Amino acid sequence: MANRIYVSVQEGLKEPEWLDKVEAFIGLAARELDYDQEEISVLFCNDQYIKELNSAYRNIDAPTDVLSFENDEEYEDEEGKWKCVGDIAISLETLPVNAEYFNEDTNAELKRLLVHGLLHLNGMDHGEEHIEKGVAPECQMLVLQENILEKLKDEIIIK
Repeated sequence: MANRIYVSVQEGLKEPEWLDKVEAFIGLAARELDYDQEEISVLFCNDQYIKELNSAYRNIDAPTDVLSFENDEEYEDEEGKWKCVGDIAISLETLPVNAEYFNEDTNAELKRLLVHGLLHLNGMDHGEEHIEKGVAPECQMLVLQENILEKLKDEIIIK
């Protein structure tokens, strides 16, 4: 199984020291979802930028932790046929805030946001349900998210 994973940081932001570990983690999570010959991009940004995206695409004038934008376009090159699954945006400013709220370290929270974004790119939705501190999820997407995170619990992106 091969996938193409592109990871970048918003122009003008300092690149996190752990950025080079994100691609490998996404590769593992994508395998759990049977992604094959698929292209995924992840952008780490600030709250202002994700707020602009949230406003433009969801009519919500507030920053958020993660956004996913499905694409589903296909192209072919010398390595085969590829599906552009889509793009994920994650706020570097909201990441530590979420980690504190969930009483988790930033590594666990980053993995949750990445898996959450991948599941949305896979066409899944959680409706009005969100992960809440101390509450077991009920919807299929969030249950699957927690199962994948359990399988990948020993993976380290942020030390």
